[in-house]
Amino acid sequence: MRDSAIFPQVSTLPLLTRFPALARFPRVELGDFPTPVQHLDLGDEPLAGELWIKRDDLTASPLGGNKVRALEFLLGDLKAGDTVLTAGGEGSTHILTTATYVRALGGIMHAVRWKHEMNPSALATEARVRDITAKVRTMRGPLTGLLRAHASRGSGIRWIPPGGTSPLGMLGHVNAALELAEQIARGEMPAPARIVLPVGSGGTAAGLALGLAIAGLDIKVVGARVAPRISAGRARVLWLVDRERSFIARATGERIAKVDPSRVEIIHSVYAGAYGRALPSAQATTPLLERSTGARLDGTYSAKAFAAAHELAAGARGITLFWLTFDGRSP
Repeated sequence: MRDSAIFPQVSTLPLLTRFPALARFPRVELGDFPTPVQHLDLGDEPLAGELWIKRDDLTASPLGGNKVRALEFLLGDLKAGDTVLTAGGEGSTHILTTATYVRALGGIMHAVRWKHEMNPSALATEARVRDITAKVRTMRGPLTGLLRAHASRGSGIRWIPPGGTSPLGMLGHVNAALELAEQIARGEMPAPARIVLPVGSGGTAAGLALGLAIAGLDIKVVGARVAPRISAGRARVLWLVDRERSFIARATGERIAKVDPSRVEIIHSVYAGAYGRALPSAQATTPLLERSTGARLDGTYSAKAFAAAHELAAGARGITLFWLTFDGRSP
């Protein structure tokens, strides 16, 4: 019997209401949706436009974050005793979140990681990964790590790509955009001009962009690049959008809305020169969010994205929605 403290009650996703045919894909209920939207009051900070936050840090308990949305589909038919293999950098919240729910479902977690620059939140996450992962291998770099991960994909082992970025996993982020559309329609927040979020493997940004197009919302998705351009550039995100659009079209037999490429933008200025390297300017903006909401940010992803969101809200009119992908409870 599933622990009700971990697994919430069954709910109908906006995605499945819009596309009933997608209900054929197994899904395990991990998240508590919709996650809240909240107007940010940063005290005396002068902003040209409004700044809001989408609290995807609260997707689930005991551990939330954006990865939960993908894992609902990626672990949908996982059985007790099944082995799952994934990959990511040291201190990866994707690996930690996957390991948390694989173990909760009775599965066995294996991970291949690679070394990179570390920050305090990544070090804290890394310690938890080792505690709950059955087998961990560490490689020198991402290419070596991915090659090692693919070499380890044996019979009976379920492979989940870094970030959970696959057509199946991205369904969770298409749903997230449709969830936001319903919140806007209910008057929980005005329609934003832009959504700002970190981009590492690109799946969340791509899913949101496609979901917004399906919902008929003219909102720009602004990705704050936190990884090398090959995995987090605009071309990668748009390629993922097309891949997901084709996946849904094949699964449903319906014509799926196209994404205007101008609705996807990537900000490169917050990268800080290396994956995992903390952004010095984020040291000024991160405390503003924590004082306003109590939410904590990580140096690898969310602190960089919030710095970008704050800068946009300070200089551009209209509403900026910061999509918080990191659960500060994870370290």
